[in-house]
Amino acid sequence: MTPSKPYLIRALYDWIVDNGCTPHLLVETKDERVRVPTQYVKDGAIVLNIAPGAVRDLLLGNDTISFSARFGGVAHDVIFPVSAARMIYARENGQGMSLPDEQNGGSDPDKGPTPPPTPGSGGRPQLRRVK
Repeated sequence: MTPSKPYLIRALYDWIVDNGCTPHLLVETKDERVRVPTQYVKDGAIVLNIAPGAVRDLLLGNDTISFSARFGGVAHDVIFPVSAARMIYARENGQGMSLPDEQNGGSDPDKGPTPPPTPGSGGRPQLRRVK
């Protein structure tokens, strides 16, 4: 199956915008394919405001995410692989989700699909607001 991550990003983006909130995307920047203004990277990650009024030409593709935006008044083209996206959430209330790491399609083909965590196993995802 195709990875679910780009579909989750698009669905949550629409949900956040439809509810009048500002979608923010947390992106890990260690991948050399990530093109963002490096002066805004902190601890190997950047938080991007991807609201319709903040970006131009937003493309939430299956393989890459790209747009144009102004950072400190200077226009930049931003592009990165979907695999670098770690979280999407609403700035106003922190609602959203951590995104799955889908290397190899989300599971190890030798082991089969990864089963969901059992209750009390500590494997439950945690969402934290990143400032």
